[in-house]
Amino acid sequence: MIPALIVVLAFLAGSIPFGVIVSRLFFRVDLRAQGSGNIGAANALRTLGKVPAIVVLILDILKGAVPTALATGYGGDAVPWIGPAAGAAAIVGHVYSPWLGWRGGKGVATHLGVLIALAWQAALAFGLVWIGAVLATNYSSAGSLAGTFVSAVVLWYAAGAWAAAYGAFASLLILYTHRENVARLRAGTENPLRKVAR
Repeated sequence: MIPALIVVLAFLAGSIPFGVIVSRLFFRVDLRAQGSGNIGAANALRTLGKVPAIVVLILDILKGAVPTALATGYGGDAVPWIGPAAGAAAIVGHVYSPWLGWRGGKGVATHLGVLIALAWQAALAFGLVWIGAVLATNYSSAGSLAGTFVSAVVLWYAAGAWAAAYGAFASLLILYTHRENVARLRAGTENPLRKVAR
């Protein structure tokens, strides 16, 4: 029963829509009605500015990292799957938040938080690939997809089979949440990640 409760709590933690909370609380706007309509840090950067985007990014990372780290600490060697399971629940909660009518964000920052908790090597690989891809293309979506796929491979070597299973799941989910971005990338109409001077 305790592992099941941990997974449910991780889902609820992941479901907290920090992008919407920050935009409404401090800017009196709904981030879902701004820019791309996404509730994540990239859209916050485009529409609200650097500081709100950083706040949203950190909070979305934490809601993946904290449940995963706590679950991993609880499970230890006896329940090796509980950390990756909590991470999967957190990212699903972000993508399908019950507080937003079972809609949500694309899961990238929450995924990064899970990576930090599971294997710092995978998180580092994600960050480096994301930066490289964004510098090369100016598209956040390109960095997110490339970083997610590379981090899944690194998880296999750094943290074992259960973490790799999480990485495969996260890759498929994030590819699905970016399906419209992929279509725009192929059509050459994707929204660039422009610098916001605020």
